[in-house]
Amino acid sequence: MNFGERLKQIRANQGLSQEQLAEKIGVSRQAITKWETNRGLPDIENMIILAEIFKVTLDELILERISVQESQQELFESETVYDIDCDKHFDIRVGNARKVCIQGCDDEKVHIKLQSEVLENLSSLYKVKIDERKNRLDIDCHNKKEISQFEAENSLNIIIMLPVNFTEHCEIDASVKELYIENLKLKRLEYDGDAETVFIKDADGSLEFTGKTDYDITIDGTCTQLDINQWGAKTLVHVADISKYTLVNKGRKSKIYCIKDGAISEEIYDLSGENVISISGIGSELIVSSN
Repeated sequence: MNFGERLKQIRANQGLSQEQLAEKIGVSRQAITKWETNRGLPDIENMIILAEIFKVTLDELILERISVQESQQELFESETVYDIDCDKHFDIRVGNARKVCIQGCDDEKVHIKLQSEVLENLSSLYKVKIDERKNRLDIDCHNKKEISQFEAENSLNIIIMLPVNFTEHCEIDASVKELYIENLKLKRLEYDGDAETVFIKDADGSLEFTGKTDYDITIDGTCTQLDINQWGAKTLVHVADISKYTLVNKGRKSKIYCIKDGAISEEIYDLSGENVISISGIGSELIVSSN
């Protein structure tokens, strides 16, 4: 694991957004993005501040040495695996969680994995109900013991692994602090709900986000098409190279802004990239930032 990945992991484990961490250090949100994507390193003064904020030593931060307390922390886990043999339309409902990670996998199985550092009996607290009919598969992660929304949002991680060869369309309904979409290849993924922070890494296909709250999205690697459908909210998208994207405004009273070299402008530049980022809905804002 390199420094950027380590920084992102420690920050996420401590429940801080990039913006919150930037405020604590006194740097820009773009600086945190640059460090986490290994396009730059903090100077020694900021390294010391990071170590103080995370309550780790510089060795742990820089050299990936895990503290004794962290190494002794037990991870509780429950996994549900379901075999499929053809293309499926997935409809997945997971409710509230701290983190949801959606990944592609090479086998012919769907994996639903629940993880927590504090909830011991996950298999008795949650029931994963799977209903298959023709080319559709409904997955419902049901809270059996009425775990509070607060507890779920601060202690439950859900990993969803979908077979690359058999995933055509996926709908996900959730409310999370962090959403990860990684190594996914499909025609369309629709996410309906809240997500404070979104990380997209190598997603081939169309991704649509629908919600009434703000999104903060970081794209690392490939993202073929990203569609944001919002009402009276804003989405900040961080990309490495803005010239690789075409920006499209499909909304009513919606606006698109670009941030480049620290300056924000309504000028969209002459963008004709092969990838697309679009905004639809009513009275929303799309802000695309490029370092």
